Amino acid sequence: MRVAYNLLHLVPGETGGAEFYARRLLPALREADTGLGMTLFVGGAAASEDWGDGVEVVPLRFDPTSRLRRVLAEQTLLPRAIRDSAPDLLHNLFNTAPAVTPVPQVTTIHDVIHHRHPDSGLLALGLKAAIPLAARRSSRILTVSEASKTDIVRFLGVAGDRIDVAPNGPGIREDVVGVAPDEVRRRFEVGSAPLVLTVAPSRPHKNVPRLVEALALLPDVVLVVPGYPAGGDAELDDLAERLGVADRLRRPGWVDEATLDGLYRAADCFVFPSLAEGFGLPVLEAMIRGVPVACSNATSLPEVAGEAALYFDPTDVEAIAVSVQRLLEDEELADELRAAGRERARRFSWEKAASRTLACYRKAVAR
Repeated sequence: MRVAYNLLHLVPGETGGAEFYARRLLPALREADTGLGMTLFVGGAAASEDWGDGVEVVPLRFDPTSRLRRVLAEQTLLPRAIRDSAPDLLHNLFNTAPAVTPVPQVTTIHDVIHHRHPDSGLLALGLKAAIPLAARRSSRILTVSEASKTDIVRFLGVAGDRIDVAPNGPGIREDVVGVAPDEVRRRFEVGSAPLVLTVAPSRPHKNVPRLVEALALLPDVVLVVPGYPAGGDAELDDLAERLGVADRLRRPGWVDEATLDGLYRAADCFVFPSLAEGFGLPVLEAMIRGVPVACSNATSLPEVAGEAALYFDPTDVEAIAVSVQRLLEDEELADELRAAGRERARRFSWEKAASRTLACYRKAVAR
């Protein structure tokens, strides 16, 4: 089988968990099926990357830093390129898909959070139109959790038997050499204070403002929040100033994998207050590294963390603060969650994700 991959929405360092998904799944697919032919349709800086021997890379000329231009390229340039390439199947990895293609297509819809927590603006309106179109035009849909599958059925009206679930593996590469925890503490001016970590952009469903409010109830704690730039950054900084915790909040923006690995290993606990997630990669990454986790009890997060996390209501600031304080003060509980987290994390791998993805391909081509 030869599969074309729609990577037009891949903007290095700006597309969050979906970027990790693309970069980890593709090598795993090649390892799982050495006879699989791959053609990657990319734009911008991604076109000059080394995607591995035997992978055909087809650059399309457009500006991928503009969401609107990515969508236009997907609907105009990509179908023509697919006709010229003539693969057996097209896999769209970033939620949306061309309206018309000459071959069957599979689309990964990571989540439909915009239905649960609508953003304002043209981007949100575009997603509301583009994702249902992708669902209708795809032979099959892939998603990353049972919670996302339930939402896709509920909000998009897709029959459940057209959706395959392939949970993610870890985002950070297993062979990454991380920054030493002591260096991380020095770099982010944490000193000997408890380091509480979350990994999230300032988007509404990530619920970071409530975590900052909880920080005001946790004296001496330093909160580090890496994440790509988003629309709520200025408001978050203003909130920290009003609450008097700006000196204990670190927001470095996007960080490389070595730094992120070091942050996990330096953290005293990881807290994830998200209102909704398609999967929740940061929770898995924290568990792999033995960081005790406190997270919200919403959507897919209990599906990922199982019994290996301390859960809270993400709308309750005091509950968030109490959960963090318990992890920082109760060493026995923290040790139990460290061990349980490592064990739980073993259930998730890109090898398993690739196997389920290939099974989805076979169904789509057969149909």
